[in-house]
Amino acid sequence: MLVQIGEKVWAMEKERYNSVLKVASDAVPFGIYAVEKNGKAEMRRDMCSSIGELKKLTRAFKEKGYKVHSNKGGKHG
Repeated sequence: MLVQIGEKVWAMEKERYNSVLKVASDAVPFGIYAVEKNGKAEMRRDMCSSIGELKKLTRAFKEKGYKVHSNKGGKHG
């Protein structure tokens, strides 16, 4: 799998990618931390301030065919 973090791209095994996802998830308590499509992933840090904003952003990525990784945060979810 190819994983983009900022401007850099790495090739990594699924197990390593899952570790990176865990770190990213911890860094984004309420928002989108990664999107995936066609064996490629992009690590993101899209912080949201409301459930509506998170849903709108998630919907936009899903309409483009991405699998979205996000957190709803304790106080919002």
